[in-house]
Amino acid sequence: MKWFDNTALTLVIIGALNWLLVGIFKLDIVAVIFGNLTWISRIIYTIIGLCGLYLISLYGRIGSSS
Repeated sequence: MKWFDNTALTLVIIGALNWLLVGIFKLDIVAVIFGNLTWISRIIYTIIGLCGLYLISLYGRIGSSS
């Protein structure tokens, strides 16, 4: 499962960088590459959102390992 944790964390970091660009420059990289709310961009947003929800479980795993 460690590879899944690392993959999910990487995707969430990429998503956070995208939001940083949206906030500072009004530049949505996903929309630029795949189009504004096309089916593929919606899938990408959904995957990143699900990874973020999955990473909430890290709080429990970090607390139990201490």
